[in-house]
Amino acid sequence: MGLRDMLSNFLYRQVEKRGWFEDIFSNTIRYGGRYVNDENILESSDVYELMQDISNQMMLADIVLEDSQGNEIKNHPKLKTLRNPNNYLTQSEFIKLMTNTYLLQGEVFPVLDVDQMHLASNVYTELDDRLIEHFKINGTEIPSFMIRHIKNIGSNHLKGVGILELGKSTLEGVMSAEKVLTDKYSKGGFLAFLLKLDAHINPQNAAQSKLINAILDQLESIDESRTVKLIPLGKGYTIDTLKSPIEDEKILSFLNVYKKDLGKFLGINVDTYTALIKSDLEKAMMYLHNKAVKPIMRNFEDHLSLLFFGKNSDKRIKFKINIIDFVPYSTKTNIGYNIVRTGITSPDNVADMLGFPKQNTPETQAIYISNDLSKIGEKKATDDSLGGGENNEQKRTADN
Repeated sequence: MGLRDMLSNFLYRQVEKRGWFEDIFSNTIRYGGRYVNDENILESSDVYELMQDISNQMMLADIVLEDSQGNEIKNHPKLKTLRNPNNYLTQSEFIKLMTNTYLLQGEVFPVLDVDQMHLASNVYTELDDRLIEHFKINGTEIPSFMIRHIKNIGSNHLKGVGILELGKSTLEGVMSAEKVLTDKYSKGGFLAFLLKLDAHINPQNAAQSKLINAILDQLESIDESRTVKLIPLGKGYTIDTLKSPIEDEKILSFLNVYKKDLGKFLGINVDTYTALIKSDLEKAMMYLHNKAVKPIMRNFEDHLSLLFFGKNSDKRIKFKINIIDFVPYSTKTNIGYNIVRTGITSPDNVADMLGFPKQNTPETQAIYISNDLSKIGEKKATDDSLGGGENNEQKRTADN
């Protein structure tokens, strides 16, 4: 609790000790600030939306295993652990949680316990004299081969930085401003009255206290906008409406400026991203992918590969996102048409992209140029497209 709040609460308690004051003014409204933590940060809709967009792309990625030549290794036992990390999280939930933790805290600690994966919390890390990192949870040291320290690197080699730290001041300001407006209008707006008396308020004056309490009761009983209260006042008593200390326009102007800054702590320019979403969803998703998602994918790949296989293995875990998923169906059709003008659902990669079943034959697994049925990348592919190397040579000789 800050010094300002401690002083405010002290003064408030002193005032409460005055019984006569409490009898007359029985209700108070106090607006306090908000402190950002893991539990309430996602209450900010802007932070939640951006984090959802980033972590959802990560969640939708296919996780595969490749050798040093880039060939996919299927049905490896380690893939089973990734697909079913533990008894309480699926692969999608695990990756999403790992991404959100990484974005919020700037670091995340995946733990591999034989055939189960977990995300550790309250981890203390330090480097020894040989620059080897050690991990402790509640005083218990965790072997380094079981845990990885995935960091969103800033300027510290041992600690990552997340939005909870980078954007703390901005977040607290934004969330406090949002809370003030929300509280104000959830109570039906801010309405207060100032009772003016020509005479001094005297706690010993029972008649005066009784009159003031009666006026308060009348004002507090106004619970609907259609309700009209007529309060007859004697000489020396007047009631004025107090202007709300909450100036909506200033708060909204503050939010319009600083809420956009929150995206920058996640690597996104909100103005650019919002404009792209309105004009071209594909470009917006590609912008998000290249600016925020791709670096996270690479970092996760590095650490998970080391966690599962160690530094001497040539195997690598890869996150693969099908960028074609971001484009509209008409664009997919045009892509397929440009790849193969003769059969739009052949080869298999085009069929799969358009939602048709694969034929899984050697012919449909190859990619052809135009309608010449020439396999791309195959030696002498262009020559063979005319029906064989010898025939081609004969045709070239005849043409000459």
